[in-house]
Amino acid sequence: MIDISKLTEKDLCFMFDHTNLKAFATTADITKLCEEAKEYGFRMVAINPLHTRLASWILKGSNVHVGPCISFPLGQNTIEEKGTEVLMAISQGADEIDYVTNITAVKDGNWDYVEREMTTIADICRSAGVLSKVIFENCYLEKSEIEHLAKISLRAKPDFIKTSTGFGTGGATVEDVALMKQVVGDDVEVKAAGGIRDWKTCKAMIEAGASRIGCSAGMQILEGFRAERS
Repeated sequence: MIDISKLTEKDLCFMFDHTNLKAFATTADITKLCEEAKEYGFRMVAINPLHTRLASWILKGSNVHVGPCISFPLGQNTIEEKGTEVLMAISQGADEIDYVTNITAVKDGNWDYVEREMTTIADICRSAGVLSKVIFENCYLEKSEIEHLAKISLRAKPDFIKTSTGFGTGGATVEDVALMKQVVGDDVEVKAAGGIRDWKTCKAMIEAGASRIGCSAGMQILEGFRAERS
């Protein structure tokens, strides 16, 4: 767990996945996103796969990772399709992969399929030296399903489990972050995403156990952090 009292501005910025996943994001928008990430020292840019080559080119030589989102936002692709998407993204310069779990399989209780999917993608990423994050999309799940997914992650070993796409009926909640963290402990990290737009909310997510924050409001959150510390 991160000690908020010892969190520096640099530490906070390095927790942010600076995000633009809008269907109408232009080349200029993605360029701006990448330049902002470099300026503020954010950890990653979260983008649609189309923009992977562009982001990789802009961010080359920086500490900012490129994170295309796979099977986004519905997760309704086969394991084989998701694996192909992951491999293509890595070949184009991705350093991290966020993918949406097969929510139908979760709701059907087809846990063997879910685990095979998670293991397949985590293994591909691990072999390439790329971080992997599994998006649960908690707004559609029961607490027992969130807990079951988190337990599967302890075996499949992705680097992160993640609350939300930000495109569902709800985003991250403190309760869900705490539940996910309670299950995985220090073996898997937790990313909170969806609806995090101010420092108060961000702080609550970190205190609940999140070590990465997905948001499009990183600069505004940083302003709130600075105001609290001033």
